Amino acid sequence: MSKLFWGALKAAPAVLVSSVVATNAAMAQTVASNESSVDATLEQIDHYNKAENHGLSQVTNVNQLRDVSPADWAYEALRSLVDRYGCIVGYPDQTYKGNQALSRYEFAAGLNACLNQIERLIASSEAVLREDIETINRLLQEFEAELATLGGRVDSLEGRVAFLEDHQFSTTTKLKGEVIFALGQSFGDDINSQVTFSDRVRLNFDSSFTGKDRLRTRLQAGNISSFRSDITGTDSTRVGFDANTGNNLELDDLTYRFPAGDKVRVWLGANSLGNHNVLETGNPYFASSGTGALSRFGRRNPLIFRTTAGVGAGANIKLTDSIKFNAAYLTNNGDGADPSQGEGLFNGSYAASAQFVVSPFEKLDLNVAYVRSFQTGDDVNFGGSTTSGNAKRPFGRVDTSSHHIGLGGNYQLGERVAFAAWGGYASATNKEGNGTAGIWTWNANVAFPDLGKEGAVAGIGVGMTPQLTAGDNIVEDEDTSLLIEALYKFPVNKNIIVTPGAYVVTNPNSDSDNDAVWVGLIRTTFKF
Repeated sequence: MSKLFWGALKAAPAVLVSSVVATNAAMAQTVASNESSVDATLEQIDHYNKAENHGLSQVTNVNQLRDVSPADWAYEALRSLVDRYGCIVGYPDQTYKGNQALSRYEFAAGLNACLNQIERLIASSEAVLREDIETINRLLQEFEAELATLGGRVDSLEGRVAFLEDHQFSTTTKLKGEVIFALGQSFGDDINSQVTFSDRVRLNFDSSFTGKDRLRTRLQAGNISSFRSDITGTDSTRVGFDANTGNNLELDDLTYRFPAGDKVRVWLGANSLGNHNVLETGNPYFASSGTGALSRFGRRNPLIFRTTAGVGAGANIKLTDSIKFNAAYLTNNGDGADPSQGEGLFNGSYAASAQFVVSPFEKLDLNVAYVRSFQTGDDVNFGGSTTSGNAKRPFGRVDTSSHHIGLGGNYQLGERVAFAAWGGYASATNKEGNGTAGIWTWNANVAFPDLGKEGAVAGIGVGMTPQLTAGDNIVEDEDTSLLIEALYKFPVNKNIIVTPGAYVVTNPNSDSDNDAVWVGLIRTTFKF
């Protein structure tokens, strides 16, 4: 090959890799990871692949490389290789890293890329300089061993990949798992509670048929129950990840979402579809059950996101780049599938919801939501199991209709501080129409991302659990119950997160005669 080719190769880093080599090398990381021993040659290739072959892209113009300028001594060589043979690739950040050293194996991989391109040019009857062909032949002889190793590696990988494809579980379904271990105890003057160690396991089978849709089938088992009202006297102490199936495996979620055009996403739920799936909670750092707030109340607004849930449908609509509209119609799991009178999709408990989300600028999101709800006697729970006070069932177990309004927002202040807050109000009327009730709740928190370690989050939050403040033929709550929480999420690695923390509930159930209740927890979350 010409002197230009030699000059380029002297300056070229590992990014002279063909897409074929890069693709098969990525497969090598998966297929060969469990081999007990690999010879030194293949280990060198693996090291190169793992370090360098992520997101390389073909360069069509040398000016696409941000760290290459016309003043560089190898600029013309690179330009010639790109224009004549198209066998130069760059890093995802549009850099070339021309001063980076390369091994013989990396050189061989780059040589292989250019060789393949020249073969394609010859096959298409395009002209290739004779001196370049002669230089290629000399290089092939010099690097015969390395090229043979690469070729053997590719052949071996192709065979192993074919075996995996023939024996894989599914071409459309991926398994995502989450396991939680929780060590904790509740404290209080009138509480006789012991330290407990409990668990929750979730297995999500996510299937996609178009690449843009998702059918989720979730199986769940758990034995977390020691923080509920039968122990502490109030549902305000419930944890955000509680589940008590006696560790028996149950179907917990069955939902399907798919795009309808470029700006609409549709949700269908046959089991456990909730407003928190379709609407935006506005609490990005603490909404997750596995890695968010430790308390149930601290995750999301109970008057908006803990209303009727189960069977139904929803939609996300992008109106503009800064305005979104979300809507859902949901019924209870049992009601939606029950054809008897007073049940079904439209005669049992339901929640019809609508939400606008506005982003005036990149770091700020604001949302306003409305929910029209009807709950039959046994379903009534305005506190979303975040309180056991009068706000939970203002009129007792009586059919109740209500209007809910919720406001929320979150703001990212720089890279290390984030704020989130919400407020909610519900106006309820009993079946007879002779009772009314007004229920309020609010919460605010601050998060400190990457505190101490990348991916870690420290957080403090305070809020008023749902409180019955006014109405007719009801018993009002005279006192305010606050929940104050502090936690620190520490990622041991990308698969394990340890979250120590604590929260206190003052005047539980909005009654100052009740002593404060404390909960201390260490939650360990495993993801795979």
